[in-house]
Amino acid sequence: MVNGAEREYNRLVANTHDSPRGSGEPDPPEPSDLPRLPGVSHTFLTLSTGLRMHVAEAGRPEAPTVLLLHGFPQHWWEWRKVILPLAEHYRVIAPDLRGAGWTDAPAQGYSVKEVLADVLALLDRLGRRRVGLVAHDFSAFVGFRLCFDHPERIAAFLCLGPHPYLRFKPYMLAGIPQLWFQPVVATPRLGPWALATDRLARHLLRGGFATAESITDEDLAVFTTRLHEPRHPEAGSALYRNLILPEMGRFSSGVYRKRRLTVPTVALVGGADRGVRPGMLDVHGDRADDLAGHVVDGAGHYLADDRPDAVTAHALELFGRVL
Repeated sequence: MVNGAEREYNRLVANTHDSPRGSGEPDPPEPSDLPRLPGVSHTFLTLSTGLRMHVAEAGRPEAPTVLLLHGFPQHWWEWRKVILPLAEHYRVIAPDLRGAGWTDAPAQGYSVKEVLADVLALLDRLGRRRVGLVAHDFSAFVGFRLCFDHPERIAAFLCLGPHPYLRFKPYMLAGIPQLWFQPVVATPRLGPWALATDRLARHLLRGGFATAESITDEDLAVFTTRLHEPRHPEAGSALYRNLILPEMGRFSSGVYRKRRLTVPTVALVGGADRGVRPGMLDVHGDRADDLAGHVVDGAGHYLADDRPDAVTAHALELFGRVL
């Protein structure tokens, strides 16, 4: 069944034209396997951190900016169903983060501080001082660090995942079996081998959607084939080892509970996400100035794939207040 969001997505794809690029650089030859959306331009930038990053951009260059940060094992194509609706109102920037998509995959640099430095360098490179932020999966960890450490850069944050004020409850143990793959991926040699076989990446993707119709075989291949690139499986393993597992530990142990969140934030979790529970959205005390949580029915882990209409609606409502 095609819902209203899917029809709008198809309409925009059919009726938009390439938008001006925001970088001021000439177009490099584009990789032959880079997926295209009409109205979305592509830039390859060398950042002050030394990283060569691929960035997808859409919308009027003079419009307020919305930054989309993908999860694992996805890349900028995660946002294919929301980037064009958002671009009707905002300048939308969707980078491939370090080691993902068409961005370089150096051997080092996969801690939260280093990925955060890449994001700040990108915003500086594009001259975007203050943005609305949407982040999913591991990028939600990066997003909260942006809000805590650089609140002047983030106008509002739409987090596709739990917030950092978690308090352990026994029901949370029910989600642990769904995370069996994480120590496997994080293990040197074993993790890169498992990711490069394709079977694990397909399992991670297929198991995270509420319905099989949320992703086509072609879109699935767009994500999994990038893990065949040199150093990309090693990058995925390093990301789990140096960012995802350490930050999960910090969230669950309450490291961030004493930090005040001043950025207006909305946290969304999918009602069918087997790795999280709605109670993870509970807010304790007054550590956040403006924090709300919502369960999105009909969505699993990959909310932008399952319910692009809900993600777009929450983004427009939140950013409409501050941008």
